[in-house]
Amino acid sequence: MLSLRTAVAAVALVVLWGLVIHVGEPLDSMGTGSPLWRKTGLIGAPTRAVVCVVAGISLLILGWLHRLLFCPLELLRSPDDVGYIAEDGRSRAQAANEVRRRRKIGELPPIYPNGWYRVMDSHMLQVGEVKNATVLGEQVAVFRGDNGKAYVVDAYCPHLGANLGVGGRVVGDCIECPFHGWQFRGEDGKCVKIPYAEKVPEFAKVRRWTSCDVNGQILVWFHCDGLEPTWNVPEQQEITRGDWVYRGRTEHFINAHIEEIPENAADIAHLAHLHTPGIVSGVDLRYTNSKTWEFIRHDWKVKWEPESDPNSHCSRMLVKHSLTVFGRHWPLMDIDVVARQVGPGVVFLLFEHSFFGKGVIMHCVTPLEPLLQCVSHTIFYQANVPPLVPKFILRAECIQFERDVMIWNNKKYISKPLLVKEDSAIQKHRRWFSQFYSPGSPRLAYQHDTLDF
Repeated sequence: MLSLRTAVAAVALVVLWGLVIHVGEPLDSMGTGSPLWRKTGLIGAPTRAVVCVVAGISLLILGWLHRLLFCPLELLRSPDDVGYIAEDGRSRAQAANEVRRRRKIGELPPIYPNGWYRVMDSHMLQVGEVKNATVLGEQVAVFRGDNGKAYVVDAYCPHLGANLGVGGRVVGDCIECPFHGWQFRGEDGKCVKIPYAEKVPEFAKVRRWTSCDVNGQILVWFHCDGLEPTWNVPEQQEITRGDWVYRGRTEHFINAHIEEIPENAADIAHLAHLHTPGIVSGVDLRYTNSKTWEFIRHDWKVKWEPESDPNSHCSRMLVKHSLTVFGRHWPLMDIDVVARQVGPGVVFLLFEHSFFGKGVIMHCVTPLEPLLQCVSHTIFYQANVPPLVPKFILRAECIQFERDVMIWNNKKYISKPLLVKEDSAIQKHRRWFSQFYSPGSPRLAYQHDTLDF
């Protein structure tokens, strides 16, 4: 159903279109036969052209204002968009591929920790829709049955290998293979129909991934030994009740090991160096410390701690942010953030401000390949707060995050880092994160760099 805002905009466009492009000469209200254009003096083609140009520019401005004030912010970066320096006539893609080929990767931990991982946002999958996705080095088919429930299964049909996520269709709570019409039940992956066969073999099935649809996201559970979930992703009640609504998302691809990304929470010292320059100085680390922008500075007070049983799979980072402009503190920009990490792949960034309200950014890290992570930030904010506020918060967070991306995309993982006592939280974080690895967790046996961006 069209929203009231959309309907009003459509009516306004139709009326404006009629006024602008009407080329006839209607009679005036007195019925004297004098053309209306002539009575107003607007009889020349150049004048009409000017009116059309002005009206077109006005429509563009109105459209821009509508997107700015009412539409969610969606900023989706490609793998080579951020974090690489393209010089000597090279494109960013060429620079990214050179880094991938030449960089030393170090002695890595296992590549896929056990835990929950985001596949996509819930609103991206409508009832009866099928999508193909990549997660943890695997191709999966994600579909939403007629019952409204989301299911995730291995993408390849066990019959002859067709990709169920490319051309497959939903039939009830099953997914139908586009090649021969075999139907697999989303609940358990069992094949329930083969159109041309008298009987369906009992062993005919496709692997079903344990999944959940919570906080506006579809997530899957991974454990290298096939064990069932040992914890669940907590439900954010404000999202479920509709008190906090979707205001946008960003998406980045990181060329690094997954553990590098959450480890930033315990690397307190990097905040003062990397994230103190104002966001107006941009994301290119060659210029963020420019004297042009040194009048604006971010200040951070941070503490990271793991949680105790029964939530030992969680950790918590407390952040206090303040802003100074020309050396003067701006209390309005004081923001408290609680970053609660749940397992290796999900973080709740909870915001609270006395004036700007409350909300959450769902920060999710999903390994696509051993050294390629998809990182999404999805923001939900109080419905009664103007969308411009959470969109600004998300955009500011994106700028700070992209500074980290430039580090991650070019660094080597150091398994035994040279630390000082002020870095003690880093080792503490590594010990905490190690619980998500098992003896059977997959490791990177060799570096495979044939896939270019």
